[in-house]
Order: sequence, then structure tokens, then C-alpha cells
Amino acid sequence: MQRGSDRLSVHRDEEMKHELQGLLRSGHPTRTEEWHDPEPTADDDPEIWRGAVAPGGAHASLETVRLELARILGRGSFPASPSELTGALRRKNAPEDLVDAVRDLPRSTRYPNVQALAEALTSPGGQEGSR
Repeated sequence: MQRGSDRLSVHRDEEMKHELQGLLRSGHPTRTEEWHDPEPTADDDPEIWRGAVAPGGAHASLETVRLELARILGRGSFPASPSELTGALRRKNAPEDLVDAVRDLPRSTRYPNVQALAEALTSPGGQEGSR
């Protein structure tokens, strides 16, 4: 059933698909103007693309852990205790390694923001937070 709102006929639509087929299969950007292409990553961009960030991992710096926590939790989750943050991370389908690391923090500690939580998770002397 056609709705009558199509701008192109079926034949023109097929013709356009055929014209674009080579460009779409080429494996490189199909834009004629370079400024349309997405920018490549910068050298100082956080390395989130490598996979899940978990404290204690090979590429888990304070910056990457903070960015991952901020991306998942946002501002509305703070201040909070580790049990509250663990629940929020689970609801937002965070990586299990990150959930486990937050769950293992001292229960009596409340974290006022993402920075304090990231510092607690990445501190070399253990997992000490701010109150």
C-alpha cells in the first residue's frame, strides 16, 4: 500500500540505489567535501574506545575512570554511598568490573561527586574516599 507521499517513483529510487552502490561499498568516506567527514581521534583523547574502563586495568588512569563514571552516572547520582552508586551503575548497564570496584569501596563513605569517586577508585594506596 502506498501512501502517496513519496517524492520519487519506484524506478527513480532503484536508479539512485544503483548509483550509490559503489560509493557505499568502497570502504572509505563517501563525502566529496572533506569538512563533512568525522574528525579522527586526537592524541590526548581518553582511550575509552579500547573497551570497558575498570579501575586497576592497564589503561585506567584517573582521567579515563572519571570520564567513564561521568558518562554513565551523570550529576544526579551524587552525593551517594557505594551501595547507592552500585545500584545506579547496574541500572545503567555499566561494565561489571566497574560495578565491582565501586561495590568494594568502604560502605561508610559518601562521595560528593565523580571526581572524588574516581580518585578513590584509582588511588594507589587503596580505595579511600572523601566524606
